[in-house]
Amino acid sequence: MKVKSAEFVISSQKHEQCPSPNMPEYAFIGRSNVGKSSLINMLTGKKNLAKTSSTPGKTQLINHFLINENWYLVDLPGYGYAKSSKTDRAKWGKMIHQYLMKRENLMCTFILIDSRHEPQKNDLEFIEWFGMTALPFIIVFTKADKLKKDQLIRNIEVYKKTLKEKWSELPQMMVSSSTLSQGKDAILELIDHTNSLAEFDK
Repeated sequence: MKVKSAEFVISSQKHEQCPSPNMPEYAFIGRSNVGKSSLINMLTGKKNLAKTSSTPGKTQLINHFLINENWYLVDLPGYGYAKSSKTDRAKWGKMIHQYLMKRENLMCTFILIDSRHEPQKNDLEFIEWFGMTALPFIIVFTKADKLKKDQLIRNIEVYKKTLKEKWSELPQMMVSSSTLSQGKDAILELIDHTNSLAEFDK
C-alpha cells in the first residue's frame, strides 16, 4: 500500500465522539515515549502529522487521521507516564478501554513496545487484557535502530519467553525503526490486506 493522503480529522474525549464507524480503523498505542508519533509519521510519510514531543504523556485524546480517504489511523494516549496524576491516568485508562471495547470498526490495535527495555509490567498487563478480551492486536517493537542486531534479537527472545509463561500461542510481532523506515511495508501491507477483507456501508 502507498499512502497518498493523510489528514487529521478529530480529537475525541469519548468513543461516542469519534467519526462514524463506516471505514476500517487501526489504533496505535504504547507506553509514553515509545516512539508512537514518530512511527505514525513514518507510516504516512508526513513528518508532522502526529506531533512528537520530548515530554512524555502529551497525547491525551483519541486522535483520528483519515488515510487514503478509505481508512482511519488512530493515535491513542500513551500509558505508564509516572508524572501524570492518578486521576488523569484512571480517566485515560477508562477512555482507552471504552474505545477499544466499543469501537465496532476497529480492525486491529498495534501495541508498541520499546525494544531497548526488558518486559515492563504495564505492557504485559495490557497485552494480557487484550488476550482476555479476545481483541485483535499485533506487537510492534520500536526503535530497533538503537540496538545492535544481536542485542535486538536477544531482547525480543526475552519478551517471547516472558509471554510464553501465560500464552500458549504467541501474538503476532513486528519490528520497526522510524529512523530507517523499518517495518513500514509490513504494517501497511497487513492493513491493506485487512481492508480488502472488510465490508462497510459508506
